[in-house]
Parts: sequence; structure tokens; C-alpha cells
Amino acid sequence: MAAAEGGGDPPERLAGGFRRAMASLRLRLVAGYVVLLAVALAASVVTVRTVLLQRVDARIDRELVQEIDELRTLADGRDPVTGEPFGDRVDRILEVFLSRNIPSANETMLAFVDGEPFLRSSRSPPLRLDLETDLVDRWSSVESPDRGQVSTDVGPVDYLAVPLRAGDAVRGVFVVAAFTGLEREEVTEVTRIVVAVGLMTLVAASVLAFALAGRVLQPVRQLTATARRISDTDLSRRIDVRGHDELAELAATFNGMLDRLEEAFAGQRAFLDDAGHELRTPITIIRGHLELLGDDPAEREEAVAVVLDELDRMHRIVEDLLLLAKAQRPDFLREEVVDVRGLTEEVFAKAQALAPRDWRFEALGQGRITADRQRLTQALVALAANAAAYTEPHCEVAIGSAVTDGHARLWVRDEGPGIALDEQQRIFDRFARGSHGQRSRDGSGLGLAIVRAVAEAHGGGVELRSRPGAGAMFTIVVPVERPVRADQT
Repeated sequence: MAAAEGGGDPPERLAGGFRRAMASLRLRLVAGYVVLLAVALAASVVTVRTVLLQRVDARIDRELVQEIDELRTLADGRDPVTGEPFGDRVDRILEVFLSRNIPSANETMLAFVDGEPFLRSSRSPPLRLDLETDLVDRWSSVESPDRGQVSTDVGPVDYLAVPLRAGDAVRGVFVVAAFTGLEREEVTEVTRIVVAVGLMTLVAASVLAFALAGRVLQPVRQLTATARRISDTDLSRRIDVRGHDELAELAATFNGMLDRLEEAFAGQRAFLDDAGHELRTPITIIRGHLELLGDDPAEREEAVAVVLDELDRMHRIVEDLLLLAKAQRPDFLREEVVDVRGLTEEVFAKAQALAPRDWRFEALGQGRITADRQRLTQALVALAANAAAYTEPHCEVAIGSAVTDGHARLWVRDEGPGIALDEQQRIFDRFARGSHGQRSRDGSGLGLAIVRAVAEAHGGGVELRSRPGAGAMFTIVVPVERPVRADQT
């Protein structure tokens, strides 16, 4: 029971904690760095040791050969005391040579005459080789140069033994020996120092890598923490962007995504609030009339008419909302080659049936564009209906078009009350209405939003020029050749 409360047996908990720790990107990075550095250190130590041992062996060979060469040079010379050539006096050659030459560290020289130990170098060797019976028997009987290695109590010893002849007989033997084991022990000591320094460097580098990995991954941890704290009601949190590297770019990109999400959520909430408000009014009217519905046929007929009118308005609102939702889809437009002049004349003919106004052609563009004729007609007729709603019967409403600089411009101009500057952007929002003029009650407040959606779907936009008391001019601007949208690739 206690194990169940603790979350499993201790070994299982430890194993789970280890797996979670190893799952950390920071630890994986540091572990990979440490393994790579350890492999490099091991390779370096092996390489350094191998090179040093090769150099030790080469130096020993050079020193052994050098001593023999110096002995031969001396034998061809004269006795420094008498000034006479050494001749067959092998004992004198060996005596003079050993008195003049001091062996290097971990090196010794021996001389044998007539098969017996004769002299040895003055420096005390790590081991008296002239007291080793087996070696004395081996070297004293050398008949030809002998290069080899023997094992001793102080390690391997490399030697070079050369016989000295008087006539055809071997009178003496000169031996130079190097304690290779001691030389290699120095290499081993150097290797230990290199390993110790390397391990300290590895530990220091690991700590530094752990700290640097923490700093490098700090934006990632902030991104994770920010993502965990984000909800559909709070999208305000952002990551602090520092520097100009790839992680800073990642943080900036994530912040930009949050900005877009926050804007989208805010627009969605506003849309739901506005849609709820707009639909709540006709529902309230319908409910009220149905609750007060009496038995009088005239009253019932009047109530039914009001209810049907409100249902028609709700239907138009829902249809407009569906249209706005479809505007984000790639199949929203059905493109074809459209003649701008013909489109303008078609819109003008339809607009004249909207209301008795002073309808006029202002200009007729010449050219063709790639566009959805029905959507553009829908948007322009909506602008014409909007102009009719804000003007009196005697007012002029002009429709025109032009094709310049690779863009088609189609506009509707009226002599209505105009639009204040602070409202000119807001009126394109969903359910927005201007504060001037007598707007018909059955307007949904989605007309200009639909106009903007159609223009933007074509890769263009809507321009507005207006001021209070001087009318308004709405212009749909679309490119002659519509650019491909990102969601269509």
C-alpha cells in the first residue's frame, strides 16, 4: 500500500527520474558534448603517448649508434699520452674512451677485455649490469655487433655490443646500454599529467557547457512556459526577445504568431458578440409578438407579418455571415476574364433599380481583368445600395471605372452626408453603422465588410474618400492579374 502511495517502488521511481532527466534537451546536448570531448581527449592521449614512445626509441637508437661511432673514431686516432697510434692496444682504447665520455641519464657503458669485465662508465647506473652473470657471459663472448633488448629488474634495457679486434682475434667488447623502461616511465609520467589536465579541462568544459546550454535554451523554456500559460481568454503573454541570433528569431516568430492568434481570437469574440447582439434583437421581437398574439384576425395578421419580416432579416444576416466565412476559402472566387467596361455598365443597370436617384456614369474603364464577375458585381451593387440608403431622391450617385498602372479601379460616389474621419476605418468592420444619415432599419451592418472581403480576395482593397457634408467615394481596387494566395499553392 505504501508503495502505491509513493508512486511505485524506489528503483522504478529512480529509473523513471533518470529517463526524464535524459529526455532533457539540455542534458542530451551536454552529454553529447562531453562524450565528444572525452573521445577527443582519449585520442589525443593515445596519440601523444605513441609519438613520445616512438621518439624515445629513435633517440635511444641514435645515442647507441653515436657512442659506437665515437669509439671507432677514437680507435683510428692516437693515444693522447704517447701520441702514438693505438694499434692493437684494445685495453688502452677502451680506457681512454671511458675516461672521456660520460653517458647520458639512464645510460651505461661497459668494457670487456679477453672475456673478462674490464671497465664501466663512471656514472652510477640504475642497475649494475656488469654484475648480472647472464649478461656478462653473453656480452663477453660477442664475435659480431649485437643489437638487442633484455629484461631486467628495472625494466627492459636496449643495448649495442661491438667487438674490438687485434688482428683476427677478438680482444675486447664495448657495450653501451640504455634503460628503456626508465625512459618510458618518464613518458608514462608525462601521459599521466596530460590525462589529469585533460580530465580537469573536461570537467570545467562540462560545467561551462551545462551553463551555456541553459542560456541557449532559455528562450525555448520561456516559449514552453508561455505556451502553457496561454489560454483562450489570455493571449497577452510574450517572450522577451534578446539578441539577433536564431533563437531570438524563433522567439520573435512565436511572439508574432501569438499576436496573430490574439488578434484572431479578439476578432472572433467581437464577431460572436456582434452576431449575438444582431440576432438577439429579431428573436426578441419575434418572441414578444408571439407572446402577445391575440385572437383578433387583424392583430394576428400584423404579428405574422412582423415575425416574417424579422425572420427574413435574420436569414439575410446568416447568409451574409456565411459569405464572410467563405471569403477565407480558396474556392471563394470563380475567376474568368472580365471586361471592365461591360462590368461597369452591368452594375449601373442594376443600380438604377435600387432607388430613384440621379444615377450617372462618371467614367468607363477600358481593359480586361482576371476576376470573379459575380463577386465584383455583388460588391459594387452593395456600395450602390449603401449610397442610395444615405442619400435623398434628388441626389446624384455616380458609378465609374478605370484601368491604370496594372490595377482596375471601380467606384461609387454619392452626395450624401459623408463620413467622419474617425469612422472611416470602423465602418468596414462587421455590424458597424455610420452615425450620420437615415440608414434603413433592415441593414445588417455587413455590407461594407463583404465589400472589403471581396476586394481582398482578389488581392486588392477598398479606398474611401469622404468628409462630413461632402459625400463619399468608395473605390474597389483590384490587380489586373490576381496574385496567387498562399493557401492556393
